Amino acid sequence: MAIPSKQLYSRSKIWLEDADGKVVFASGRLRILKAIEKTGSIHAAAKELKMGYRAVWARIHATEERLGAQLLEKRIGGAAGGGSCLTPLAEELVHAFTRLQQDIEHETDDQFKQLENILNIKIAGASPPESEPE
Repeated sequence: MAIPSKQLYSRSKIWLEDADGKVVFASGRLRILKAIEKTGSIHAAAKELKMGYRAVWARIHATEERLGAQLLEKRIGGAAGGGSCLTPLAEELVHAFTRLQQDIEHETDDQFKQLENILNIKIAGASPPESEPE
């Protein structure tokens, strides 16, 4: 007997936090770094993400402090203008965290298939959560 319900989605969230429970890195910060990599500046990334500059900067700064490592290399302005680019560490972090998210999504989808059989329902694949740690 199928359980009547609306569409169900499998969800999973991952993030790193410090000993005090403060977010060090999560998908929101991943989006920020990817936007900076794409646009070449914190200001342009904030605009693309529809966030305030200070909010973006604060998350980057908090992550750098909690990791004890620099994530951005800042370029001073001038005729060509200033900007920011990812440090090699930040590039590796973006790559590794993206891969980890993908691997976990695939594994989560596989595991939820067991629930489909138990409950005799259909669970759609992972969809982006509405809110998660920044």
